[in-house]
Amino acid sequence: MPATGGRARGGPGVRPPVLALPMPPVAAAAAGAVCISSSAVLMRLAATSASITALGRCAFALPLLGALALAERRRGGQRLPSRSCWLARLAGVFLAGDLILWSHAIDAIGAGLGTVVTNLQVLIISLLAWLILGERPRRSLVLASPVMLAGLVLVGGLADVGGSRAYGTDPALGVGYGVAVAFLYAIYILTLRQATSSPGGGGASAGAATAGPRPAVAGALFQATAGAAAASVLLGFVLHDFRLGPAWPTLGWLALLALTSQVIGWLLITVSLPRLPAGMIGALLLVQPAGSVALSYVILGERPSALQLLGVVLVLTGVLVAVGGASPKSQLSGDAECPDGRESRQRRTASAPAVGLRAAYSRRSTRIIRQASSASTAESVSKPP
Repeated sequence: MPATGGRARGGPGVRPPVLALPMPPVAAAAAGAVCISSSAVLMRLAATSASITALGRCAFALPLLGALALAERRRGGQRLPSRSCWLARLAGVFLAGDLILWSHAIDAIGAGLGTVVTNLQVLIISLLAWLILGERPRRSLVLASPVMLAGLVLVGGLADVGGSRAYGTDPALGVGYGVAVAFLYAIYILTLRQATSSPGGGGASAGAATAGPRPAVAGALFQATAGAAAASVLLGFVLHDFRLGPAWPTLGWLALLALTSQVIGWLLITVSLPRLPAGMIGALLLVQPAGSVALSYVILGERPSALQLLGVVLVLTGVLVAVGGASPKSQLSGDAECPDGRESRQRRTASAPAVGLRAAYSRRSTRIIRQASSASTAESVSKPP
């Protein structure tokens, strides 16, 4: 499933993130997206209950994330205050619900289509901003909405005609689960955004250089993953959903899922996405869902109907429309700047979706993010997709 958020500001006074990339940002982001695109396939291959899948993904990732968080601290990373730790753990509760429902969506509609449907969260973020804060959605989102909703109808098999048959045991139910997954993930990233905001940080104008400790990348993700693991245990008992099945190869698939998706994929995207031009984000947003459909076709033998594939195209087209229509006056929250502290305005424009790559939110045009992050900060950390 697929990071958003702000980024550490560049310029002369701000120290770079602790985790550095030995490769170009585009290559790193693409590699991270490929890792994450395998999530649904690995969840299907594990062939275990939804709660065990969520718990295994988080529990196997915790030792590696803990080691990375400790390395960040030793290299000068910012220490998360107690409030931020608890907010990150609360975010993990929503992540656990997201992962459990996602497993049910995959069972109902397949790994590939189950990943595509969750891209509806592009619209959900704007819907929350509209309903809660009264912010009118951008025209691009209004145009993208009917396109994506039409795609969901086709993916769910609600428009099958003639002899066509939708793929999945219950495609309509799978779409319903996918919509719920999108809502939970939207809440997760907004809560994690608030958790990783600098306490007491005042709003800083774009381009302002503020000295301070290096922004941590793995610390908040470790806390959120710990919260998700604990919530998965609790939900598993409540739902009577602890069924492991054969220990091997189930545990092996879950360990691979944790390594590729929860650790490598998310960290690659977290560190690289802030350094990408806005125009590159839209293309990379499609890597995860398209890659998941392709991997499901090759590895799992999933064969969606022609109408469902048309629905996939419509959903992904809607994502591109929503991402590509940001106002020129909008600005990425904490865009990376040039070494001299300057950056062209074109590079600072983008929209605020949260999909497989979860791109950065606009500070000026999206007040829900400003509220979640305590009205913007001098330093912020990219969130995992």
